[in-house]
Amino acid sequence: MNGLNWSALVAEALRRRKAERLTQKEHAALADVSIPTIVAFDRGERTLSLAKAFDILRVVGLVEEPAVENAQDVFVAASLERWRTLTAALPEGSPGRFPHGWYRIDYALEGDLQRVKPLALLERLERAAIHHTGWPMFAILHRHALSPRVTGDEPLECWLRPSDDGFERPLNDPAHCDFWRADPAGRLFLMRGYQEDSQETLPPGTIFDTTLPLWRLGEAFLHASRLAALLTKDSADITVRLRVLFTGLTGRVLRAWGNPLNGDLLLGSHPCRTGEALLQIAVPAASIEADLARHVVTLATPLFERFGVARLSLDGVDAELARMRRNKPA
Repeated sequence: MNGLNWSALVAEALRRRKAERLTQKEHAALADVSIPTIVAFDRGERTLSLAKAFDILRVVGLVEEPAVENAQDVFVAASLERWRTLTAALPEGSPGRFPHGWYRIDYALEGDLQRVKPLALLERLERAAIHHTGWPMFAILHRHALSPRVTGDEPLECWLRPSDDGFERPLNDPAHCDFWRADPAGRLFLMRGYQEDSQETLPPGTIFDTTLPLWRLGEAFLHASRLAALLTKDSADITVRLRVLFTGLTGRVLRAWGNPLNGDLLLGSHPCRTGEALLQIAVPAASIEADLARHVVTLATPLFERFGVARLSLDGVDAELARMRRNKPA
């Protein structure tokens, strides 16, 4: 790192002040410093505090400000930190740690939502559940140790803790050790391990199913659409901002494991060379039912490109989603 050229920085600040036609007094007022302080700065004195110097430099654009996080980013960061805290004491290979990778789904509903208390949100989440694949997103279990936690006006929180946390339970694998949070402001967050890593026929961390990601994306869209309808009188004006992060992808190969008949995606595929895939999209909530396949194709294409699949068939994805929705009535 090069040393700070203070004289050049002061000279550039003075040049920018002149270009913006600011007087010395106006610059001091905007920086919230005294006239003697701005005079000392102009002389290049090094006795100013760093905070005062930054205030002066900021006025003329010489301090790079960090990007302001939006509310959803703050919610996601807090959710990740909460998950890390809950799982910190688990053994290294615990299914609750998702040792071979995980995926994260978060979405925000934007528009005129009805603000409800956490308990009322819990009731709506139960009604919004999508049961097409047997294990719904934002699963709500009623055994005390696994049920969602409600604390005042804090976001709802649910951790399906693994058996090695001291609570014996069935389905003790990464695909059933969900962690989720839901905020009444229409913000949701879910982490889950891969179902492909929870079966015994292949080593975990080696395959990536061709069908399950399409189903998961479809479920996420449908869940957001249903919850939007339950939190507003008219969901026509609601926008769904959906984001999905897949991790632990390096070296995995596509395999038609969930649906052996779906082998078309394997053509031209190769092992994934990147560890993660971040997908994001914003769509009108009212468009989801009619355009589900198109939205899923848009979101999933960059994911499958990492495995060498150049194009997803809209008809093929539509058929997979139709098969998903036939599995069990919602």
